[in-house]
Amino acid sequence: MCIERCSSDASNRIADSPPWSETLTGYDRAHFTRYMQLLSAAAENVSEAEMAYSILGIDPLKEPNRARLVVRGYLKRVNWLLETGYKELFFNTLA
Repeated sequence: MCIERCSSDASNRIADSPPWSETLTGYDRAHFTRYMQLLSAAAENVSEAEMAYSILGIDPLKEPNRARLVVRGYLKRVNWLLETGYKELFFNTLA
């Protein structure tokens, strides 16, 4: 999977880690597409470096530690969404 690097405009900027909550946050909703891109990339065994660069806009050559930590933090949130958060997503959509 090769994705063009994400836009660097202010509306696409990401936090170094998604805000953690036991419920969906506004941040989760705003970055849902990015979460799904990470999920797809992980399923296709895309490297952390490629995910950092193409999805999160972090240059892994310039910031290797940050790139690795940010990707892992976002994947942790994506896994939470798959295991728990989806219930709230669907409940709120159907209500």
